[in-house]
Amino acid sequence: MIEKDKIKLTKEKREDMIVSIKEYFYTEREEELGDLASSHILNFIIDELALEFYNKGVYDSYQYMNRSIDDLLSIQKY
Repeated sequence: MIEKDKIKLTKEKREDMIVSIKEYFYTEREEELGDLASSHILNFIIDELALEFYNKGVYDSYQYMNRSIDDLLSIQKY
């Protein structure tokens, strides 16, 4: 991913996500991950996967807005 396209997180949000990753691995796999391993997983998600989720959100918003515009035209008075 190009650096300008990389999703940026606040320090607090990044820390929250690392905690979530650690909790997930412990709950689902009974594995205790450290901060470094969790941080690497988060970096992988951001670098390799996040852009797809972002683009899906943009496309879903586009579709919603198009449906909303069609609804708006339906209230015209003649």
